[in-house]
Amino acid sequence: MPSVAIVTGRTNGDTGGGRGTAPAGQPGSGRGISGRTGTGGGVPGQPGGPHRRARPLSEAGRVRQPVALIRLLTGLTAIVLTLLLADYARATTGGFAADVAEAAALVPRPLASLAGGLTTAAVLLLPVGLAAHRLLGPDRRRALQQVSDGLLAAVTAYGATLALDLWADDLAPTSLLTALTQRLPADALGHTEPVYGYLAPVLAFMTASGSRERRLPWAVLALSGLAGLAGGYATPTALLLGVLIGWTGAHGTLYAVGTPDPRPRPGEVLRALRDSGLRPVEALPAGLDRYRVRQADGRPELDVQVLDRQAVTAAAVQRAWRRLRLRTAPHPRALRSPRTGLEHEALVTYAALAAGVRTRRIAATAGLGHDTALIAYEHLAGRPLDRLDDAEVTDELLADAWQQLALLQRREIAHRALVPGSLLVDDTGAVHLVDFADGDIAASELVLRCDIAQLLTTLALRAGAARAVRTATTVLGPDVLGAALPLLQPIALARSTRQSLKRRPGGNTAEAGGGAEAGASGGGEDGGTGSAAVLTATATAPQAQGPDGGPGPAGGLLEEIRAEVLRGRPEVVGRPVRLERVRPRTLLAVVGGVVAGWLLIPQFFATEDNPVAALADADPWWLVLALVAAGCSHVAAAMGFVGFVPERLEFRNVVLAQVAGAFVKLVSPGGVGGIALNTRLLQRANIPTAQALSSVGVGQLIGLVLHLLQLGAFVYLLDLQPGGSELDALPAVVGGLAVAAVLLAVVWAIPPARRWLAARLRPLTAEVLPRLLDLLRNPGRLAVGVAGQLLVSLCLIACLYCCIRALGREPSFAPVAVVFLVGNAAGNAAPTPGGAGAVDTALVFGLEQTASMEKGGALAAVALFRLLTLILPVLPGWAAMTWLQRRKAL
Repeated sequence: MPSVAIVTGRTNGDTGGGRGTAPAGQPGSGRGISGRTGTGGGVPGQPGGPHRRARPLSEAGRVRQPVALIRLLTGLTAIVLTLLLADYARATTGGFAADVAEAAALVPRPLASLAGGLTTAAVLLLPVGLAAHRLLGPDRRRALQQVSDGLLAAVTAYGATLALDLWADDLAPTSLLTALTQRLPADALGHTEPVYGYLAPVLAFMTASGSRERRLPWAVLALSGLAGLAGGYATPTALLLGVLIGWTGAHGTLYAVGTPDPRPRPGEVLRALRDSGLRPVEALPAGLDRYRVRQADGRPELDVQVLDRQAVTAAAVQRAWRRLRLRTAPHPRALRSPRTGLEHEALVTYAALAAGVRTRRIAATAGLGHDTALIAYEHLAGRPLDRLDDAEVTDELLADAWQQLALLQRREIAHRALVPGSLLVDDTGAVHLVDFADGDIAASELVLRCDIAQLLTTLALRAGAARAVRTATTVLGPDVLGAALPLLQPIALARSTRQSLKRRPGGNTAEAGGGAEAGASGGGEDGGTGSAAVLTATATAPQAQGPDGGPGPAGGLLEEIRAEVLRGRPEVVGRPVRLERVRPRTLLAVVGGVVAGWLLIPQFFATEDNPVAALADADPWWLVLALVAAGCSHVAAAMGFVGFVPERLEFRNVVLAQVAGAFVKLVSPGGVGGIALNTRLLQRANIPTAQALSSVGVGQLIGLVLHLLQLGAFVYLLDLQPGGSELDALPAVVGGLAVAAVLLAVVWAIPPARRWLAARLRPLTAEVLPRLLDLLRNPGRLAVGVAGQLLVSLCLIACLYCCIRALGREPSFAPVAVVFLVGNAAGNAAPTPGGAGAVDTALVFGLEQTASMEKGGALAAVALFRLLTLILPVLPGWAAMTWLQRRKAL
């Protein structure tokens, strides 16, 4: 067998010379602490097996750290916000700069000039001193790499500074240049630089070179900035931009070229363990940031976990996002240091040991420099749950796992990560719970129930739903298990568990519980846009809901678990609870709405024809016609809805539901809220969910076809008008359709993409088309539906046309229709409430280009149109929704 090289070191009690070694061919032979390792046969992580090569830092290459990307994005965002605030808050920034200049004028001119010269020289010499200090240190190779990174970052930051200076001088608005600069002192000509030039490259060098010196360099930079302010050569905004560009450029460089691997070498791990009173002699890499350490004198082996700043920061974003999104997320510790994380893990581990839980005992904790720490456990000989053979996963083993969880629950200790890797089974079949890094003490009842749901899913993936539920009921009791049933939803499970559910044959079609609930109650956030949302919901409806509105028993492992629990306790309430504070779509919608308002509102009121002035001067008769057209659109929408439902509906309730859709638009992307509202209306009318979704899907599908036909017809009419040939609208539409056909052909030619598209279209053939065939037997009702779909668009087009005429413009009807149809399609695709931003921008641009309107008039007309169709119906929509809910019609 080839020799296996390991890392060895002298223990505290050694009296021989040099580093201990083992004979060639024996486990443990090889080089010294920083020596190279070889490979051999055996089991990874076991003595005598192959181990990952423990390379010296000089050979380890570079790694891209997620923290560098996070800081790069943060810096870019801060730079953009600084520029926006400098431009939009000119009065504030200008007043602050004036106050600083007034205070600087009190400094004697010779003293300010002398201070400026001295600090400039100190700033220029600072990188030289830092580089010399690093290169004269013990680890010169590493220092040389970091100094090279610092020089590259300094060049990058200086280039960014020059680029921003040129952009501010030549391309930026004059108002922004005025906010960033000021006139030079009386004895000089011109203005100051938009970015204080010396700060950015020096700060970039300091940051990228990994300098540990903080006080003196920052003091020099602070004095340089104060001298620039006192001498009148910089503004506060220019100083801030210099700091941000230097900091951002440094982290951008570090992410682009990578950094030398900052993880400690095995020799450093051995030294830290010896300083803690242990007797390690060799360290074997056993995974990412993990080591297997053998001790002298037959002491037990150690499992060492290294915690560094990079790993903690990489997990910080995910932890912060889960905290924002989920009610069961850990308490905010996103910015905790490695030492704090180590202390937390040790605390929860000691609490678990005190509760009588079988887990690894902590042998030592130690720090490895400023940003790294380690925790050493006594080695536990065992295999994780997913490495066991099927015959080894007995009911006794499952019951033992539940008993360990019961001990945690009794002391209100939450594990939060009961995945297969956290359940180690020793040679006797006893289960040990490990990895308490994300655990909590004094956990809430909701979090404790999430642990039960997580372990239930983990064991069901390995042994089946029936065995997992049976053993859980035996140990915990049916009441405790039933209380955790509402938490049995994918959003409450670990990411690896969700991935296992997706890979499992048959999958798990019930997505986060409460999604169907939220959609049915008017939230409208659980689908896509347009007909695609209905098609997807149609496919998942039979599995996602049962007779009581909760998740049904068919399909998916979670539904199997639910059915097993309810079989033993039918009276248990199995409806999922709402765990999400905010959904990604909602957050995106809010951000989109804020951005749209930020961009559009100043434009509305910056023009001569702003909406307020336009409304005051508008023709009242055209306004009345626009209001009537907007109101008729709701009646037309009701016609277009009932025409595709074979069952008899009360038309008054349908009209009120369309009015209520105006209220729902404020909290859901375009089209989605109305879909959910109409589906709920049909469910309340005792129409099964599958048929309800199919009817809504038929209406959406035919509406899409009619929308395209209307667009083609009005484009044709537009080209027939005088001068219409110059618009080339018809070739553009035909070209767009041709591009769509080519993309469809390409997707269909790629097998994975074809399967994905077929899965999305399967609901169309399985539910929507059969429902459409049923409607063909009643042509009168189908004609009402088609007429209603056409009238909805025509009423809204008429409303927009009347708004334009009310402002004194006289465009043709055809270009207004084309603009509306294109803008409405953009609104349905936008993820913002009511299509905010997308609809407004598309309508304004279209009226300028197609209807030949000036920008001010187009903005005023669109604002008036959105006021009538989006803002004013909100209060009547809320009243209609409340009325329908009180009468159990919604």
